This record gives sequence, C-alpha cells and structure tokens, in this order.
Amino acid sequence: MSVADIGADAAPLPLPPHARISEGHKLLLFGVMAFGQFMALLDIQIVAGSLNSIQAGLSAGPDEIAWVQTAYLMAEIVMIPLSGFLSQALSTRWLFALSAGLFTLASLACGFAWDINSMIFFRAIQGFVGGAMIPTVFATGFAIFSGPRQAMIPAILGMVSTLAPTLGPSVGGWITDSVGWQWLFFMNVIPGIFITVLVLRLGKIDDAKPSMLRRIDWLHLAGLAVFLGALQYMLEEGPRHEWFTDTAVASAAWLSFVGAIVFFERSYFSASPVVQLSPFRRPTFALACLLNFVIGFGLYGATYLVPVFLGRVRDYSSLDIGTTVFVTGCFMFFGAPLAARLSTLIDQRYVIGAGFSFFALGLWLLSGVSSTWGFDELFIPQAMRGFAILLCIVPAVGLSLSSVPQSELKSASGLFNLCRNLGGAVGIALVNTWLQDYTRIHLLRLSESMAGDPAAAESALSQITAMIARSGVTDEALAQLMAQSEMARVVIREALTLAFADVFMLMAGLFVCALILVPFARAPKPGSVPLESH
Repeated sequence: MSVADIGADAAPLPLPPHARISEGHKLLLFGVMAFGQFMALLDIQIVAGSLNSIQAGLSAGPDEIAWVQTAYLMAEIVMIPLSGFLSQALSTRWLFALSAGLFTLASLACGFAWDINSMIFFRAIQGFVGGAMIPTVFATGFAIFSGPRQAMIPAILGMVSTLAPTLGPSVGGWITDSVGWQWLFFMNVIPGIFITVLVLRLGKIDDAKPSMLRRIDWLHLAGLAVFLGALQYMLEEGPRHEWFTDTAVASAAWLSFVGAIVFFERSYFSASPVVQLSPFRRPTFALACLLNFVIGFGLYGATYLVPVFLGRVRDYSSLDIGTTVFVTGCFMFFGAPLAARLSTLIDQRYVIGAGFSFFALGLWLLSGVSSTWGFDELFIPQAMRGFAILLCIVPAVGLSLSSVPQSELKSASGLFNLCRNLGGAVGIALVNTWLQDYTRIHLLRLSESMAGDPAAAESALSQITAMIARSGVTDEALAQLMAQSEMARVVIREALTLAFADVFMLMAGLFVCALILVPFARAPKPGSVPLESH
C-alpha cells in the first residue's frame, strides 16, 4: 500500500466545535466574554475610592477594611493560573458561564453584607470565581479567530485590561456618592445574568474532559493556593506594616516560600499537574511574560500613584480625581488600533520597543511633578502613558500566545495573565515602600535645611503667624501654634511631592532597562507553531 493510499483511507481529523459556528456568532460570543472580563477587572479597583464609605457602613476598623481589597486579590491570583486546567476539564463554555454566574451571586451577597467578616468572605468568593474569566477570554480569542481578526484580539483585550483598572476608582467614587456603596456590587447583577445566559446559549467552543477532575493533584492545588495567596497577602500588607518586622507578613512570606517549593515540585513530577509550566520552554513566551510583568508593574503602579498624589497632595475629591485620570483612558482608544495595525505590518519587537520608550518618557515627565500640578500639567504625561500602554500590551500578547500550540494555549494564557497581575502586585507594594522611604528622607533633608538657616525659617513662621492673625485669630499663642502646624503641613506636602518625583523616575528607569530584553523576544516564523485541534 502506498503512502497516497494510506492518506486516502485515513479519516479526517474532527473539527473543533468552534469551527462549526459562523463568524458573526464568534464575534458576539467574544464580545460577551470580553465584557465579562471587564466586569472582573473593574471590580479589582472599583472599591478603592470607596473604602471609607464601606468602612462606615459596616462599622469596620481601619485594618479590617483593607481586607475588602486584599481578599479579592488573593483569591483572584490563585484562580488565574488554575483556569487553564478547569477550562479543559469543564470546557470553556461551562467554566465561563459558572464563573460569570457565581460572580453575579457573590456580587449580590457583597451588597447585602451585614458586617466586615461577611464582606471579606463574599469578596474572596467574588475574586476567586471572577478570576477565571480573565485568561479564558485571551485563550478563546486566539483559538476561534485567525488572520486579521486574531490580530485585533490583543488590542481589544489589552484596552479592556488597562481601561478597567484605570476607571475603577473614579467610577466607584461616583457610584458611592450618587446611590451608595452597595451599588458597587448590585450594578454587576443584570450584566452578570446577561453574560451567563448568552455564553450558555451561544454554543460550544471546545469539548469537556471531566476525567481530569478525577485525577486532580490536590497537593499541587494546595501548593498553588498557599504560594500565590500568601505572596499576595505579603505584597498587600508589607508596605503598611514595615514588611518583615510584622509577624503576620513574615509568616506569609514563609508560607509562600513553602507553597512555592511544593508547587514547583509537583509541576515537574506530578502525573496530572493543575498548572502546566511547559509554555516556559519557549524562550519567546518566557521573555514576553517577563515583559508583561514589567507592564503590570508600570500599569498598576502608575494607576495607583497618580490618584494618591491628587488626593494626598492636592486634596482632590473622588470626582476631581476621576476627571483628571480619565485622560489616560481616552488616549488608550487612540493607541489600540495603531498598535494592532503595526503589529501585523512590522516586527512586533519594534512596536513593543516604541511602547516601552513612550511609557518611560511619560513616567519621566511625571518625575518633574510639583505640589501645584493639576489637570493641565498632568495632561501630557497621562496622555503619553495611555497611548503607550497598548503599544506595550498588544505585541506582548501576540509574542506570547502566538508562540504556543493550541494544546497549551489555555495554560499559556493563564500564566501570561498571572505575570501581569504579579507585576501589578509587586509594583504597588514597591511604590508604596519607596514612597514612604523617600518621604522620610526628604523630610529629614528639609528639616536639616531649615535648621541650617534658622533666620529664614523664623521669618517664614512669622509671616504665616501674621496672616493667621489678620484672618481673625486674636490669641497670639494660638496663632503661633496654628502657624507651626501649617508650616509642618507644607513641609510634609513638599517632602511627599519630592518622593513622588523620585518614584516616577525609578519606574521610568525600570522601563528603560526592560528595553534590553526586547530584541531577544523573537516571534516564531509562520507555520512553525503547530495548530492542533482541540
């Protein structure tokens, strides 16, 4: 029998379920799933600007209220890499529908929370189940589309991934001021039901493999949960509690270390690992993940720092902060189509190199910040960051997910998104620590400067005292005390502003250093990555 006869007698490979649905059907399905991803990402930051209101409503303490954010992030970061395993075992359709449905129920429960403990519990559930939607959309987009439409996937999801956390604090502040903090969670109910029903009705994307659930490696799962959950806790609480001087933070670090050992040991030696690390065998994927870590550092770090500056230095309200930072979101819309188009025309390394360069320039411009900066002065640096971030994300997604075969796509998507979230967690922790350290340093230097020129300090204090006296304060001792308080406030404000400038400069330097990695992230040649059926 000849080779030709063998080929003629062989049965054709079965088409994956998504290959049997129309292009319009695929676009609608992808749009619905992308909206679900937006909801999950928005809820990361939507409570950030409303924690004081939630604290008052639940009669919680200052340390307790931070767990409303921490519990969500700890649970979400565990689910993101786990989603690849679950989407193979349950199928993409059922995993996403369950994720959206349970996220909706958890949101409803958060709105009805009766005390801080119930809120923390429901937020942890909300973060865990919602985390499955984030990487699943990336894998689905690359699986069901090809050609020009596949090239648009990184741009669309990149914009969703950056716009949601950028808008979160301002949208949350506006909702809280308008109708109450409970509606931060109630607003998810109708869209969540809509997404759940549509994903179930729009058809199968792939086939389930329920047998995987019967041979799950529970020790590997426990190692993953302890490793990432404790790591997230350490990064969240470390800056607030002087890092390892706090017993709880130090204990979390040890737990994370032990969990990491168990996780990596089972990753290599388990017969049925819950997280496949095989995509990291490809150098381009590994480098793209490292670049995505830096992107997460810059995205979440800058998104966190600018509102903090406006609130602590300029005393802006939530609405004023939202109006100011909205510039970044607006300019993302200009960067998205350009990044998608350029990534199909030229080497993606040129695009990501330009993105990192522009993002570094935007951060460097912010390093010239002064205590009088507002909307006008922040406009250009924020516009540049917003425009540049999609030039970073779109080619990074393309470099990472286009270099893996279909059989590893779900695992690769989870790992890639995990790197961005870890970058964001590390970024926020470090910028908080840097901000505290540099503020102390600049306070010391300003104090030394005032001590070195006591005549100038006394003159400034006398002028402030005279101004207070002219405002109607007749008691000289009280006026002098108020002047000293005002002078201390100004010194602290200026030290804090100088600290912000230093942190922005450090972040700009990080992006410049990351440019060294870009030339080594070579995209695979067309046809070099096997397209396997599901």
